[in-house]
Amino acid sequence: MWSRRQGRLRPTVCGVEELRRRRREREAALRKARREQQLVSKRLLRDDAPEEAGEGCVAAILGETEVQQFLRQAQRGTEEKEREGALVSLRRGLQHPETQQTFIRLEGSMRTLVGLLTSNQALLQLEAARCLHELSHSEQSTVAEACLPATSYLLTYLSGHSSDFIELCLYTLGNLIVESEAVRRQLLPQGIVPALAACIQSPHVAVLEALGYALSQLLQAEEAPEKIIPSSILASTLPQHMLQMLQPGPKLNPGVAVEFAWCLHYIICSQVSNPLLIGHGALSTLGLLLLDLAGAVQKTEDAGLELLACPVLRCLSNLLTEAAVETVGGQMQLRDERVVAALFILLQFFFQKQPSLLPEGLWLLNNLTANSPSFCTSLLSLDLIEPLLQLLPVSNVVSVMVLTVLCNVAEKGPAYCQRLWPGPLLPALLHTLAFSDTEVVGQSLELLHLLFLYQPEAVQVFLQQSGLQALERHQEEAQLQDRVYALQQTALQG
Repeated sequence: MWSRRQGRLRPTVCGVEELRRRRREREAALRKARREQQLVSKRLLRDDAPEEAGEGCVAAILGETEVQQFLRQAQRGTEEKEREGALVSLRRGLQHPETQQTFIRLEGSMRTLVGLLTSNQALLQLEAARCLHELSHSEQSTVAEACLPATSYLLTYLSGHSSDFIELCLYTLGNLIVESEAVRRQLLPQGIVPALAACIQSPHVAVLEALGYALSQLLQAEEAPEKIIPSSILASTLPQHMLQMLQPGPKLNPGVAVEFAWCLHYIICSQVSNPLLIGHGALSTLGLLLLDLAGAVQKTEDAGLELLACPVLRCLSNLLTEAAVETVGGQMQLRDERVVAALFILLQFFFQKQPSLLPEGLWLLNNLTANSPSFCTSLLSLDLIEPLLQLLPVSNVVSVMVLTVLCNVAEKGPAYCQRLWPGPLLPALLHTLAFSDTEVVGQSLELLHLLFLYQPEAVQVFLQQSGLQALERHQEEAQLQDRVYALQQTALQG
């Protein structure tokens, strides 16, 4: 952006390199903020149980005596139906946090439940696993840690034959993984990563989706960038398989793709070995998926598409910040115009259906144009400046991103500024100078500086359209006054 130096500030003092350096600093801060925003959640498969569908099945809070009674019946009942029914009643009670606390305080309760989980009767195993699943959904870390004795068995059952049971175990493990470091410390030596890697070969979509969820929970751990991703994840075949799951085509399953796209996002955000992912073809895969998504939004009104678009945009944005892109950029294997056109189709879709995702698309456009004259040329040759300007009123965040992209184009030199000018750009900038948001106005000043530097005739038009009066509004603002003064001097001397 601009120097804070006092006194007269000549346009040549703050050259293109200084503008670029300041913008890089701001972008680095934004990327850091994005990495620190974790999308932690828990999943509950309660609806999978047919008993929950009927009326009159309102779960009651269980006291200590009732918990003991149901456990005793499940363990020692004479009839299998009686034992199964006792576990069903216990599971319903465990939907309440009060019952969960009662259960974990009761001596021997978890040992009994694990015994039922490892029994040779499939229905009892399933109900015991469902009880553990209810416990895993607790918001209390003490409840998750009480489930530690069951984790090795849950891992063992991932190699079983029942896809429904494997799915339940995966979601239960995913819920436990995210809750506490103590759980992860036990699961990692027990072989959670190899077990997950084996599951990725499953032909069942439900298992793959559950696997993606469990893996994403593990990758969001605070210690993942230092302790989990380098030594376990990248040493496995998971990254290559994840990219295969994101390959566009008839075999692409949206639910599975969403889960693995988020997994990839967390790996990329760790910045452990992004060049390795690029070498595996991540840019090419994600770029093709971007084109596929753009084609899909033109054919359907399905609002669920943004669930996949969001992590794909984030993955591409963060990968493009890697220096390695410059050396293996050929792996993108896409013409610039295709990428830019696809991105604008998505931006229009977001504008109409999901405005909150506009910053994600604009962040990718920023990273595409920041160091690439060819992408900037595509933006101009496809006449996309005016559609870009139409996004300015959406929000201050969107305005800043739009103006940043335009600065990327303008800083490429006189030929680019000449194609930006004339047109709707100056009226749009005069409008943004009326904003009260300091960051929006500052970015507008930066763009005006570049236009004045490379397209001198813009100065006269600026003066004719009351540009000085627009600048005067901000000349007393501490964060802007140096830049305002510099532009005033440039305009008056022009």
